Amino acid sequence: MSENVVHLYKDPDEPPAGQGPTVLTVVPDAPKAPAEAAPVVPLWVRSGRAIRHAVTHEHTKTAARAVARHSMYVVGGGRIVARRTLDARTPARYERMLRAAEAAGNYEVAAEWEERGQRFRAERHRRRMDLLTSPIDAAKTALIGTGMGMGGLIGLGVALALATKDPADVITPLAAVIGLISLLVTIVMVVWGPLLTLGPFLALLGLWAVGRRQQAAPAWTLPAHIRDHEGEPITPSIVVKALRDLGVPALRNAIKEMGDAGAAMLGPIRIAGCGVEVDVALPSGVATNEVQTRRRKLAENLTRHEHEVFITIPEAARTVRLWIADSGALDEPIGPSPLVTDETMTANYKTGKAPWGQDLRGDAAELSLYQRHLLVTGRSNQGKTASLRALALWLALDRSVQFWMGDLKGIGDWKMFDGIADVLIQGPTDEHVIEVTEMVEAAVDEMNRRMEVRRTNPNAVFRTLIVIVDEAQVAFMCPAKGEDKRPYGGSSATSRYFMAARKLHNQGRAVDVLLWQGTQDPTNENLPKLVREGAHTRASLVVGTESQSRMALGDKAVDDGAAPHLLRQGLDKGTLVVASDGITMPAGQSFITVRTHFIDDDDAAEIAERAKALRSGVTTLRAVDQGKERDALADIADVIGDAARVLTADVLKRLTALDAKTYGRWTPGDLKRVLEAAGAEPYKSDGRMVVGRDRVHRALTNRDDKGSASAAE
Repeated sequence: MSENVVHLYKDPDEPPAGQGPTVLTVVPDAPKAPAEAAPVVPLWVRSGRAIRHAVTHEHTKTAARAVARHSMYVVGGGRIVARRTLDARTPARYERMLRAAEAAGNYEVAAEWEERGQRFRAERHRRRMDLLTSPIDAAKTALIGTGMGMGGLIGLGVALALATKDPADVITPLAAVIGLISLLVTIVMVVWGPLLTLGPFLALLGLWAVGRRQQAAPAWTLPAHIRDHEGEPITPSIVVKALRDLGVPALRNAIKEMGDAGAAMLGPIRIAGCGVEVDVALPSGVATNEVQTRRRKLAENLTRHEHEVFITIPEAARTVRLWIADSGALDEPIGPSPLVTDETMTANYKTGKAPWGQDLRGDAAELSLYQRHLLVTGRSNQGKTASLRALALWLALDRSVQFWMGDLKGIGDWKMFDGIADVLIQGPTDEHVIEVTEMVEAAVDEMNRRMEVRRTNPNAVFRTLIVIVDEAQVAFMCPAKGEDKRPYGGSSATSRYFMAARKLHNQGRAVDVLLWQGTQDPTNENLPKLVREGAHTRASLVVGTESQSRMALGDKAVDDGAAPHLLRQGLDKGTLVVASDGITMPAGQSFITVRTHFIDDDDAAEIAERAKALRSGVTTLRAVDQGKERDALADIADVIGDAARVLTADVLKRLTALDAKTYGRWTPGDLKRVLEAAGAEPYKSDGRMVVGRDRVHRALTNRDDKGSASAAE
């Protein structure tokens, strides 16, 4: 009989299928090794773990917090009731108010509280003197009242007896009153025992209710929805409590002495934009910087984030001004720039102000650019170029303003100024730094020329020239040297860019030649001290350290509370701390925080087109090819652009901006010689020498035709 076989494994000696009978092979299981017994955990270890788990469990913490909270409600309620009783029975309230008024320097109010205290003492003395005679008066009153009462009751009984003709009714009313008194005594005797037992519990319940209503318990014992709540409305008591818990002993002791009158330190709490503003007159012995240096702790005491509280120093002595944002308000974007929404907007360099953004109070922040050198700095990708470009776009709407621009980033952030700027250099290489340096040196030459004209003609008027260098740190850090071995970068007396910037800062504003610079992550190496301090308007986005804030804005602004190093990387893009007399700010304040409008590339291009429509044709000079010999006639044609004729002085100036090395020393005679040789000599128009576009183009065409004919021969 055959059997079904289940092969547990393949036998290597098994014959192939079909070559022999099927054999059942039973293989016993291999013996298993005995399993190792798990180690026995001692009972005391298991008990300790269980106890630790129970103690650290969230339910246990919540229960412990609740017990502590309700216990502290009773303690806090007792303290509040005791304080109220003390205030009602003693002149302590008037003393606190008097000290608070004196601490705030309000001596008129202090005198008023002193007078009230004196009246209270006089009235209390009168009441105490009345107590000396009150027992006798009370005894007399009681005796007279008892006699009159008994007489009245007996009279009522006589009337009742006459009515009923029963003599016993004479004492009936008196007996009824005596019975009522006996009943009341019986009721009191029955209730008195339980009342004595329940009385303390009722008193504790009352104290608990008072403490609970006033939240008189430590913050850590409060429920999570109260403990972690943010954005609660700012009230005087909250501000005083936040200042008391700031960790300044003198301030805490002064507020403790003032008690509830600590609010006397505060001025009115005013709505200011997306937050509130309040002035705090600090008590004697407390310096303003002791509050400034604890900005984070103060913000957290006010249930705000650090970036939502700003501390400044107003004109009043020993006073700090707190601006406290509504929770989350600073994370909301501001509206679009008026440059985008108002297509009819124009600019005026002398009398106008650029719409830059909004201050923290929500008011428009407008900046005057008249005769002010400008410096904008901050970390990379925080809105530096956009902030600087917004000012240039507004000023471009004034057709009387010229621009020479060097963008040492070179990714097209300023490309919309092609056709507006007379010079536009874009690129990050050393060659571009050389071109930008020569452009700034040409601006120095133009400044000197204007100064010479001004000496002979004090009433001479010049077109405003704005020289913009974005990513200026690239120029300061450039290692290249010229043929004379002078470095282009650096901060020494031989540094070409540094010295040119310094010369513009020294005298440029007198003849409306201004330098605007944008830099990244300032240091003493990439933004020398003399250059940064030469700017009249200094603005900083977020930077890394307080020392960088001082480099960007100066010691005065930082000492007064300016803190761009406390702005949030990535979250506060476009938020600038500005130190300038060209922007409106509260009296006595040395800086202001501005949230700038963001203008994207498309909107910037549209604004630039409006600016071009206001201007006559401008041919923008681009980067110079350093390795190619200049074609003077072609360069003259380029700088003339689409204009029918250009003054010879302007042609020389544009040639210098195009290549200062080649044309920087040209005189009107050199220009005339080149043009006469080409058959395009200058001529007079309205009494002034000009170069005609048609003549230059005809000369170029004739020269090219001659060159082609020679090549054909």
